[in-house]
Order: sequence, then C-alpha cells, then structure tokens
Amino acid sequence: MSPAAPSGSAASSESPDSPNSTERGSPSSSFPPVGLTAIGVAAIRASESERADRLFDDPYAAGFARAAGDWRQWSTAPTTEEAARVRARLISWITVRTRFLDDVLLQACAGPCRQVVILGAGLDSRAFRLAWPEGTRLWELDLADVIEFKERVILAEGWQPGCQRITVPVDLSEDWGDPLLRAAFDPGAPVAWVAEGLLAYLTVEVRDALISRAASLSVTGSRMGLTLAPSDRLAAWRRTHPEGTAERGDYVALWRSAGPADPAGWLAALGWSAALFDVAERSAAYGRPIDDRGGDGDRGGRDGARLVDASRLL
Repeated sequence: MSPAAPSGSAASSESPDSPNSTERGSPSSSFPPVGLTAIGVAAIRASESERADRLFDDPYAAGFARAAGDWRQWSTAPTTEEAARVRARLISWITVRTRFLDDVLLQACAGPCRQVVILGAGLDSRAFRLAWPEGTRLWELDLADVIEFKERVILAEGWQPGCQRITVPVDLSEDWGDPLLRAAFDPGAPVAWVAEGLLAYLTVEVRDALISRAASLSVTGSRMGLTLAPSDRLAAWRRTHPEGTAERGDYVALWRSAGPADPAGWLAALGWSAALFDVAERSAAYGRPIDDRGGDGDRGGRDGARLVDASRLL
C-alpha cells in the first residue's frame, strides 16, 4: 500500500482550532523534556527532505515541527565553532539512523513481518510515509501528552496512514507489554520493533527490561532496529558538567544511561542476535561520506554510537 501524501502544511493555519494556536497550547507547556526532543528530530528530518540528495523523504516532518510552535530554535545558526560541530554531528546521526531504520523495517516487512511496533514513537511518520505491504499493522507507543499532540496535528492536516495504525499511550518505564497486547498485538506472529533515540533516556534497568520484554513478545522471524548511544559519552558529559546544569537543547543532559560497552553480547543475553554498524560506515554506504577523522563519539569508533539490526534468538 502506498503512503498518502500530506494535504498541506501545519504552518498554514493559525485558527484557534489549529495545532499551531497558542490557545490550544504549545507542546513546550505539556511535553516532558524528553518528549520535546521529538520536535528537533522532526525539524532535522524536514530539512533533509528538502535536499536533492536526501537519504529519505519525510513530507510530514515539517508539519509536525511547525505545529510545535518553537521549532525555529532548531534552525537557528550556531553561534560558535563548537556549537556548529555538535549540530553537524547531531544532524548526521539523526539523518543516517532514520534511513537505516527505514531499511530495517521495509526489509522485515518484505519477509514475514506484518506487525511493526515503534517504541517511544514521538513525531515519527513512518506509518504515513513508508510503502507498507497489505495487512501491515503498526503500533506507536509513547506518553499520552505526546500522542495527544500528534493526533491533533494529524487530524487537522487530514493525513491518512498507509497501514493500520494503532496508538498506545504508555510510560515505557512501566508495564507497556500488557497495554500492547490489549491493543490487538499478536505475540504469535513475527514483529519488527524500532527503538530510535530512546534507550539513553532510560535507566539501565528499564532499558534492559524493555529489550527483554520485546524478546518475550517476539517469535522466529522477528526483527529489531535500534540505536545505541556512545558507551563513554554520558561519563564525559558529567565530567564537564559537574553541577549537572545544561543549556536548552543539550540532549545529553537528559540521558539516564550510556550505551553498553559490548552491544552484541548485551543483546545476546537479552534474546537478540545483532549486526552492528556505525554512522560513518552507513553514511558512506548511502553515498554521503562524512569526515570521521576527529573520532567523534556519535560517528563511530570503538566506543561510538551504534546502529543495530537484530533478529530474535530462540
């Protein structure tokens, strides 16, 4: 089934019933800080979609970002060389991981998977923009405030998903498996999971429980695409921010765990066989090589961020 094209821009309407309206409330006033990171991701995806050599096309991202009201902070030019370097690193990371996880899902659904679960979905638009096989069902799990804002934008724009889309408002630090099962998820059928830009915002205990619970709901043929933060990044941030204070937009300040030092071994212990990739390698494979000579933690290296394509071990 082909994805539906968006009918317009969320920036075009300022009526009181619009998601843009201050009377309706900006997500800045109701989202938790972690939820607000979804706005920046949407803005970066919108910018990538305008490129002639784009790695993916997300025609919905601009509508989500503009409806958020304070999206402009993400397009403001950095004021220092260091800020520019951090911005470039973040843009590369989000752009490449988006393409990577698109590929994981489409490959899984080209096989036996007709169930997709996006954990911590944020403003993800894959239900709308990817071409899904007939019979695909996609569940989006996130906090109730995030889902409520997203649904307002979707309703205002008249967007239609290219699959059966089901939203499940949950706190992923609590029981989310039972709500998913009550939403007609079939644990006896293959499933493709996505945990994108999520795990670093969970404690180690919650992170491990989430991956283990997903394994318990997965049969042979199931896949999982996920992103892992650099194993040393959080410790480095804490050394340079001993008081724990940070400027607006410093997403590392919100992290509650670092990536595992041995990702393959960690996933194997939780029920998954993993293929690991780094951003520089995948970006080059997509025809957009990036300079990795600086040893940037988000771009690769022994302790760098990782892109994971995992299969269920049984």
